[in-house]
Amino acid sequence: MDQQPSTPDPALTTLVGLAAYTGLAAFGLLAARSVDAPDLGARQTLAIAAGEALERQQRLLDLVGVPGPEGSAAVMTPFDGALADFDARTTPSGWAEGLLKSVVGLGVAQDLCRELAAGLPDGAAGFVAAVGEPRTDDPATAVLAGAAAADGVLASRLALWGRRVVGEALGLVPVLLAAHPPLAALAARARAASDDGGASAQAWLVSRLTAEHTRRMDRLGLAA
Repeated sequence: MDQQPSTPDPALTTLVGLAAYTGLAAFGLLAARSVDAPDLGARQTLAIAAGEALERQQRLLDLVGVPGPEGSAAVMTPFDGALADFDARTTPSGWAEGLLKSVVGLGVAQDLCRELAAGLPDGAAGFVAAVGEPRTDDPATAVLAGAAAADGVLASRLALWGRRVVGEALGLVPVLLAAHPPLAALAARARAASDDGGASAQAWLVSRLTAEHTRRMDRLGLAA
C-alpha cells in the first residue's frame, strides 16, 4: 500500500500562517522604507533586509509544504487584515518612525511566533530556525540606531514612538489568541512548559514579549 502524505499539524499550519503573513508585512514596510531612505547606503541595506524577510517567509511556508503563491495565500488567509487596526493606529510621521514601526511592531510579531512555537508537539526547532532568533546585527536596526545616535532630538522622539508602537502591537496578542484557538492552545502549552510563576498564558506571553522589546530598544540605543 502506498504511504499517504503526512498532514501538517493544524497548530503548526496556523502558526506558519501568522508568521508568514507578518513576514510579508515586514517585507512591505522595509521595501517602502528602502525607497524613501535618506541616503543610498540605507536604501541598499533596507532592500537587502526586505529580501531576507521574504526568504524567512519561504522557509516557514516550506514547513507545511504549500505549493506556489496560491498555496501560500491559502495558509495566510485566516490572518488577512489582522494588522489593519495596528496600521491605522500607528501612522508614522516620517521615515525614521516608519522604520521603527517595522523594527518594533513586526519584531514583536516575530517574537510572538517564536514563543508560541514552544507549544508545538514537535517540529518547534524547525519553526524557530525558520523564524530566526533576534539578531544583534539586524540591518534595519543598524540603520535606525545610526540615525538615532546622530540626532538626540530624533532619538527622544523615537523612544516615545517606540512605546506607542509596542503598546499597539502587544494589544494584538489577546485579539489573535481569541480569534484563533490553535494559537491559544499553543500559548497554554508553551506556558505550561516554562518555569515562570503562575500567571495566565496570556499574561506570561505579554511579559516575555515585553522583555524582548526592552532588549530590542537597547540594541537601538533607545529608552524603552
